[in-house]
Amino acid sequence: MERRSFLKSVTAAGLTGTLLTSCASPEEGARSANGIENGTILHSVYFWLKDGLSEDEEKDFLNFFEELRKVPGVQSLDYGKPAPTNPRPVVDNSFQYNLLVTFLNMDDINTYETHPIHTAASEKYSKYWVKVEVRDTIIA
Repeated sequence: MERRSFLKSVTAAGLTGTLLTSCASPEEGARSANGIENGTILHSVYFWLKDGLSEDEEKDFLNFFEELRKVPGVQSLDYGKPAPTNPRPVVDNSFQYNLLVTFLNMDDINTYETHPIHTAASEKYSKYWVKVEVRDTIIA
């Protein structure tokens, strides 16, 4: 679509204000484009499991995530396997599971990191993984 036609369709659809608003700087209590409150911490954890785990062992490993739901301050907790996206140099689908946890603020994630439920569950279930990587993001 040509740029001029695109701009006409955006204006006709009433999206001009939305597009301009999304470019504004974040305000206190504002929400990102996907509705997550600014300042929310996204805790992404990638797990590489040991080779040769049985189906029962992998199911047991998933109990780790259910234990983590009990830690105070956890707002949401989701997990899954790599999506079957097209291979590209920037895509790393070598992990077996990704855990996504949200926290409202730094105090909550700091509590989570050292909470007895988290440390005990990590110790109990670490027998299943060979590598873990964490990436934390503050939503702006």
